[in-house]
Amino acid sequence: MNSLTAKASAQPLHVTATCVRLNAKAAEASAIAPVIEQHDLVRGPDDVLVEIHAAAVNPSDVKAATGLMPYAVFPRTPGRDFAGVVVDGPAALIGREVFGSSGDLGIRRDGTHASHLVVEASALVEKPQTMSMAEAAGIGVPFVTAIEGFRRTGQPTPQETVLIMGINGKVGQAAAQLATWRGARVIGVARRGEPYEGHANGPVEMIDASREDVAARVREMTGGKGADIVFNTVGDPYFQAAHKALALAGRQILIAAVDKIVQFNILEFYRGRHTYVGVDTLAFSSVESGAVLREAVAGFASSHLKPYPIRKEAIYPLSDAKAAYLAVIGSARDRIVLKP
Repeated sequence: MNSLTAKASAQPLHVTATCVRLNAKAAEASAIAPVIEQHDLVRGPDDVLVEIHAAAVNPSDVKAATGLMPYAVFPRTPGRDFAGVVVDGPAALIGREVFGSSGDLGIRRDGTHASHLVVEASALVEKPQTMSMAEAAGIGVPFVTAIEGFRRTGQPTPQETVLIMGINGKVGQAAAQLATWRGARVIGVARRGEPYEGHANGPVEMIDASREDVAARVREMTGGKGADIVFNTVGDPYFQAAHKALALAGRQILIAAVDKIVQFNILEFYRGRHTYVGVDTLAFSSVESGAVLREAVAGFASSHLKPYPIRKEAIYPLSDAKAAYLAVIGSARDRIVLKP
């Protein structure tokens, strides 16, 4: 984004924001008790004030509310992803349509489930005109996670096979877009027989984990070689299958865990010259997340990358925040968005 170092206006604007608030940790998702409060906001010298037009709800927002993120502070306004318009800050930025994401917003400081947000000017990403505010708000966490995973392993090439466990989840779909954009062969794994549901720049071959031995099928499909990169969005339930599906010098990306502890064959690990990469976007600041997202803007502008479709039924007002949170932690496959 241009002009981020432009001189800010002399007198910061004071705004009374409408905010979703979580005043205490909930024992379980059904006990989450968000309330609506009014809070006065004013930006600091390096910040901007953004009028929020849409804010996604991520699984991590709900997990933090139930104590699964021990560093989450209370009370707070949740929310990591946003899209909106700059209403105060450097003159060159005012009126700009922007979006962004964060690992600390909504977790360690007040976040995006509100009418307004104070955030660092250098965290902003210019919103492409080809997408709506709701679509831009939905990009954040999933694409930051997928981009960082491939940054850490080395970008997939046209000569490589990428195996994506949980491909129809939002991170899985982002990984499939990125890998097919770079020309890699993509094989997706789903829990039951279903097609790939997202955008792709090439064919996506599917494996039904409920009917097939995933590792054996990958070996069969690749002439015995295996997958060069396994993007494991599920964690330990697929860990052994991912391990056995890896090619020589293959890389596995891990972003989630269910039971946390797995059996690990060290001999196969070092003889296979494997690399395991862990990605935790909660460790990313708003500024770091913005830098990652800027890498993808050209892809969205060229339509090689596409935002998730946002159905009307998946958009909730702030007053229905609890219903939005329960939808995310439940069985909804939609990208859920709050709209002030």
